[in-house]
Amino acid sequence: MGTQHTSARPHAESRNAGKNRSSRRAGTAERRGVVHDNARHTTRFTVIGNHLAQHAELSLTAIGLAAHIQSLPSGAAIDIRSLAARFPEGTTRIAGALRELEAHGYLRRTRERTKDGLIVTRTVSCNQPGRTAAKDEPKPKRPAQREKKPKRRALPAVPQPAYPAPALLATALGVLSGLRRTDPRLLISATDAEHLVPGVAAWLERDLTPEAVHNALTTGLPAEPLHRPAALLAHRLAAQLPPLPPYRAPENPAAHHPLQNCDMCDRAYRAPEPGTCGSCSAA
Repeated sequence: MGTQHTSARPHAESRNAGKNRSSRRAGTAERRGVVHDNARHTTRFTVIGNHLAQHAELSLTAIGLAAHIQSLPSGAAIDIRSLAARFPEGTTRIAGALRELEAHGYLRRTRERTKDGLIVTRTVSCNQPGRTAAKDEPKPKRPAQREKKPKRRALPAVPQPAYPAPALLATALGVLSGLRRTDPRLLISATDAEHLVPGVAAWLERDLTPEAVHNALTTGLPAEPLHRPAALLAHRLAAQLPPLPPYRAPENPAAHHPLQNCDMCDRAYRAPEPGTCGSCSAA
């Protein structure tokens, strides 16, 4: 009766036996773990991220101190003496916790000089490490920048006169000033006129009258609006520059007589033969 049959096959487990065991283990774990009894806060609460509450490297003292600091209003004292007077941990543990928070980016401490010349420590609490001071603090307002005007395109090059005499340049400026009387679209600025005057002077040097230059610049203009009249005039002055006139010998070339000494005043004068100068002859 007391003999056990070792060769006998064990009884087969029921299909739900494994599930019952796992459910019993889960139920045991639930009874042993934390159970939350939460109520929604509407006033006097602080939002703290899990990156702080469940930090893997910070000590429990540092996590609790960070939660306390983040719950304080701006301007509250969080120096070591004030915190040691508030909590029983003591200055040594509080100083170590502050160093932990500073090393992991939850605190920033900088030294600044006040208007009275005193050096004070400024402490900034960061509820999300990794953000720079430029993002956390309001940026100073920059002065309003003036709108950049678009760069003015340079005008095409114009011909240059061989002898830019003042009278020639004044005549050329008069030609340019009179263009707008024929076509109001050819109104140009003083700066553009200064650029175009040498080109008109080069035309006048080629035996053209001011009227001829005026007609060459105002004839055959396009019908559409002229957005850059000075550029059109510069192009015409360069592209339609007439050729140089043929060389013409003077009709009465001055004769180069040898120098003679006047028989009366002994002054030098030019004459084909010796005698008296023109002044002595008239006297």
